[in-house]
Amino acid sequence: MSSLQRYPAHKGFSLIELLIVILIISMVYFLGFEGIELGKKKVKALTPLNLKSTIVSSEFFGDKATLLCINKCRTCFLRSDISSGFEEYSSPIDLSDIKAYTLDKEDALIPIEYERYQDKKICLIMDFYSNGSSTQIILEEGETSYFLPAFFGEAKAFSSPQEAKEYWLRNTAAVANSGDFY
Repeated sequence: MSSLQRYPAHKGFSLIELLIVILIISMVYFLGFEGIELGKKKVKALTPLNLKSTIVSSEFFGDKATLLCINKCRTCFLRSDISSGFEEYSSPIDLSDIKAYTLDKEDALIPIEYERYQDKKICLIMDFYSNGSSTQIILEEGETSYFLPAFFGEAKAFSSPQEAKEYWLRNTAAVANSGDFY
């Protein structure tokens, strides 16, 4: 008698075998993909280099937004227009001990002194507009300084506020001279 005739052919999986396979696949899925959210973009931490692009692409931004940071720039608030109140910016923030500078009439670099909000010293206030413009400012964070342009270009990093100021003045002169075609 041949072996084919003695034992009936096995034509499929039993219910227990299928349940075990489903259980193993489920465990691998839940253990391996527990913290991964597919289809959602992770919001980048707010830094001086991505400040404008992050705020303009945030859900709070309409035609205008104002960013206000307190607590040595560890807590930030955003308002969508001048008549609305500030809402806490809940995404990650990577700004610490920021010092803000602007230029006076004689092109001298001066630190910006802000008021207080919720009885805490404000370290940064910036306005953002739908045409892509924002407050032009120099930010100093530790050893690095950043020039945040009002209109054109991206934020740039420099080794000192003085270098950022020189870049600001060169940029201003280039933009002012570009209208010579009139």
